[in-house]
Amino acid sequence: MPAHPSPPTFAGYGLGLRREHYRDFLETHVPVDFVEVISENFMVAGGQPLDILRRVRERHPVALHGVSMSIGSADGLRRDYLVRLKALVAAVDPLYVSDHLAWSRIGRFNSHDLLPLPYTDEALDVVCSNIARAQDALGRALLFENPSSYLAFADAPMTEWAFLARMCERTGCGLLLDVNNVYVSAANHGFDPFAYLDGIPAQHVRQLHLAGHSQGDGLLIDTHDRPVPDGVWALYAHAVARCGPVATMIERDADIPPLSELLAELALARRLGLREAA
Repeated sequence: MPAHPSPPTFAGYGLGLRREHYRDFLETHVPVDFVEVISENFMVAGGQPLDILRRVRERHPVALHGVSMSIGSADGLRRDYLVRLKALVAAVDPLYVSDHLAWSRIGRFNSHDLLPLPYTDEALDVVCSNIARAQDALGRALLFENPSSYLAFADAPMTEWAFLARMCERTGCGLLLDVNNVYVSAANHGFDPFAYLDGIPAQHVRQLHLAGHSQGDGLLIDTHDRPVPDGVWALYAHAVARCGPVATMIERDADIPPLSELLAELALARRLGLREAA
């Protein structure tokens, strides 16, 4: 039996909080239900000011989204990372704490990239052991995001969605379903993205990400620097119909537009989500 209660369900619509929009969030009323921040930006000396995050937290629930827990690392998790993350959790009382189903580190070397895992029983054991340690350290169930990927391991015995289902069952963690990542990976590897959505354990999904991507040399690249495209909107409608009303956010990390443009996208997500969940 999982050691921690399941993450709560929250049916709100939010944006990633980026430096370009700090003043908007601190000085005006921004019609969002929550914001999400990159955890590491507030965990290091010289990073973004924790005081700003605390002030935003007085107005909106905050989700923490990490990029370097490296839950797939074969040599385990770094204790110093978990200590710093726990301090941040205590400071802001987040709605969710999430990271990625990926690895980025071995020893003290960090690739600063989200690298893919082989979907094998051995990798599942490593991931579940690391999730258990992280959840015990933080005292809560976490969310993990499906990655975008550009290569796949030959002859892997599990699909990604089957791996996610077994991971959730064994650890009690939740899922952050990135719809754009499903679209990107499906295009790059030639699988049906709707079959992926039909295969995920919908009961474990607590949050959805929407973003845009770019065309690379023969591959789609998960750049988060463009508006949500039509194909991702179509997948989002299918995801909401399967998962019901869960937290949804627009994720934009580069070429940041005026806040009004992101709010217009979020309004579209809200209309589509409420229609499909009805």
